[in-house]
Amino acid sequence: MMRHTVLAAALAAVIGFVQPAFAQQSHDYFVPGKPQAPAVVHHPAPAQTAPMPAPMVEQQQPPAELPGHVKLPPAPAIPALQRGASPPAAVLGVIGIPDVMHASTAAQEVEKIINERRQKLNTDVQKEQGVWRQMQEALSNDRGKVSAEQIRTREHQLQERITKAQADFRKRADIIQQAAQYGLAQIERTLIGVIQQVAISRGMNMVLHREQVALNVNEFDISAEVAAELNKVLPKVVVPPDGQLPPTAPAQPAAKAPAAPAAKAPAGKK
Repeated sequence: MMRHTVLAAALAAVIGFVQPAFAQQSHDYFVPGKPQAPAVVHHPAPAQTAPMPAPMVEQQQPPAELPGHVKLPPAPAIPALQRGASPPAAVLGVIGIPDVMHASTAAQEVEKIINERRQKLNTDVQKEQGVWRQMQEALSNDRGKVSAEQIRTREHQLQERITKAQADFRKRADIIQQAAQYGLAQIERTLIGVIQQVAISRGMNMVLHREQVALNVNEFDISAEVAAELNKVLPKVVVPPDGQLPPTAPAQPAAKAPAAPAAKAPAGKK
């Protein structure tokens, strides 16, 4: 028989994946030239009423160490290289990517749209939770008043409703997440070129992240200039309509195999 713990677990599972997360994600900006963590694609989990576990990311195991008695083959000889041209003298600049993104009108628009959609999803989740509680309370009150078969049927209906709602909410949350990534990807793509152009205009041949520099003077910082230029070039971005996935690139047609050469008739025959 269905217990109150099943309903509580289902509610906790839904709440877990629809809390607003864009505000936190918006600070994990793309940084040109900075190593990025590999993207983790979250696929919808199969329908269930038990709590949905958080997606697990498989950790890479470190390479096994060789036993001490193993003898490696001889190392190859490394020849000396011919002296090449020295690099130019470094002309440095620094940039604060978070400051640039906070000043970006396009990023502000993406954040506003995504926050509104997440709030709408949270509102729908709370409404559905209220329905679940009402159905659970009605079941508890009607026990002993109706047949066991009727109770089992209503319990099954409640379980199916919870399962379907969990799947729907997870799908909506995933679509919202992809819309946020689609909008930010447009900003990141343009930001790379803007940084390059600003650096060239200032005669800089190396731009460091401000977080990597212990001390610098304001004249090195190009954050404000980059933000102003970014807003001129990209004042807004395209965000997919609510409930729609970002557009995908058309599949490239498969290359056709070259036609086989026509067979030639033997000499002297027609």
